[in-house]
Amino acid sequence: MPGTTAPGFEPVLDAFEDNFAHHDEIGAAVCVYVNGEKVVDLWGGSASEGRPWTEDTLQVVFSTTKAITAACALHLVDRGLLDLDAPVAAYWPEFGKPDIPVRWLLTHQAGLAALDTPVTPAEAIAWKPVVAALEAQQPLWEPGTESGYHAHTFGWLVGEVVRRVSGRSLGTYLREEITGPLGLDFWIGLPASEYHRAARIISPKIDMSVDPATLPEALRPYFDPTSLTMRASMAVTPFLDHNDPAELAAEFPSSNGAGTARGLAGFYAALLDGRILSPGLLALATTEQVNGVDKVLRVPVRIGLGFGLPTPDMFWHGPTAFGFSGHGGSLGFADPARGLAFGYVMNHGRDPITDKRAENLVRAVLASLC
Repeated sequence: MPGTTAPGFEPVLDAFEDNFAHHDEIGAAVCVYVNGEKVVDLWGGSASEGRPWTEDTLQVVFSTTKAITAACALHLVDRGLLDLDAPVAAYWPEFGKPDIPVRWLLTHQAGLAALDTPVTPAEAIAWKPVVAALEAQQPLWEPGTESGYHAHTFGWLVGEVVRRVSGRSLGTYLREEITGPLGLDFWIGLPASEYHRAARIISPKIDMSVDPATLPEALRPYFDPTSLTMRASMAVTPFLDHNDPAELAAEFPSSNGAGTARGLAGFYAALLDGRILSPGLLALATTEQVNGVDKVLRVPVRIGLGFGLPTPDMFWHGPTAFGFSGHGGSLGFADPARGLAFGYVMNHGRDPITDKRAENLVRAVLASLC
């Protein structure tokens, strides 16, 4: 496979190659930093039919984007321009709902995970119709009492606050304040000049004909279009297609971040060494704010201020670890205790229950650190 591994990290190369041989990998890249030093940088496979994956291939990472979106809001907090405990309406008056503070947007506690009237992809691309829908939407549960994964709406909620405070769209703010100055190859709203580098997403096949009654109770909401679980995932209807150039160019701060594994791992490495957020704010942002069964996902979660915190059963668990995974298998995370920053991107989406690709890579990294 093209790329490099530092001495002692050869097991990561073995795991990467094994993913192609035995785990249906099609095109992918992985990058790892330890204490600020890049120790793994690998890529391989096919970006699309007839086009090999190269070191600068970009990949949409779905919800892995959310941590980077959160970092934009936290960057404003660090600069004294945004107060986590101020009402959202202090910055966005039309939002109404004066009892919802900014921090509940980051912790998925605002009660706005779904829309009573879903928006169309064209409306999502236009941005303002979604903002108007969120202004009109009443919370679906008492804000602050529980968390429910805001699969789509998180990006517009946080993104509109960033826009109101900074005067710039979230993707512009990210480029001008974080990724541009740090030289990180990661975008929310991909310029047309970069589209030729984007790998084509191969979505996982999901059998929706399953009889929900035959499934474990925790899985049944995923097959019930009236459940909060499905309503949150269908806030944009019909589903978005992030292979569409118009959608790649738009800003969906919950889901259409596009970057290299090097850019993703570099983002977490920059967090660890204080180049994005102050150490004190990063410590606060990665301190547990929520712990319990999520109203949307129906599984136990731990949440910081926009960052996911792993539960003890997760393969990237560590007492200080934080990050975010994405639909289909992508993963970015950091573990300050190990000085570790990790990024994995791929174009073949897999069933999360059976997908072991990221786990194989993380376990190889951790074994190499021993």
